Amino acid sequence: MVQDERVLVVERKLLESAGMFQGVMPDASRYLPIFFAPGAGRYMLRVEAEKDPSFKQMIPYVLMCSGDQYLTYVRGKRAGETRLVEKRSIGIGGHINPADDMELFSPYDTYLNAVHREVAEEVNVESPYKETIIGLLNDDSNEVGRVHLGIVHLWDLEKPAVSRREQMITQLEFLPLEELLRRRDSMETWSQLCLDYLLAGLQKG
Repeated sequence: MVQDERVLVVERKLLESAGMFQGVMPDASRYLPIFFAPGAGRYMLRVEAEKDPSFKQMIPYVLMCSGDQYLTYVRGKRAGETRLVEKRSIGIGGHINPADDMELFSPYDTYLNAVHREVAEEVNVESPYKETIIGLLNDDSNEVGRVHLGIVHLWDLEKPAVSRREQMITQLEFLPLEELLRRRDSMETWSQLCLDYLLAGLQKG
């Protein structure tokens, strides 16, 4: 972790006022206008934010699918978040930094620009895709989750054409949900919660 890195945060009380939840909340539209209202977010040193649960670091968490298969990988030893090393993931995510700010755009448009920047740093996506936000992700059951809030995106790719750019990404492949379920115990908590959410939707559908 870079000592002077600054990251986008919102106060926990904003989440509490909109309705606290645990796991994946499908109704993202209820929360996003609050989090991205002018002045709602601020940047603070990451080393401070990691220790202060009165703030939530805003993290885009991008799931990718092609047909009935989902992108998955294992975080290698070069992962920036050491607490997640060697954990399997189905999400590409990262922090929003001051460099992402675009003065002529709204905070939400700035955020969306940062999402694409973050994904491009970690993987090459060589397929057209459709993008939607399918929920928010909160997990206060552990020290990592208590200081982060995920915005879950789904990129629906026309073909499974993704390759790694970041060295911390290993064992990258597309797998069906049934196979991911067999590997659930090896996943980071956020990926477990997203997998459960996807499986629940599959059962309802």
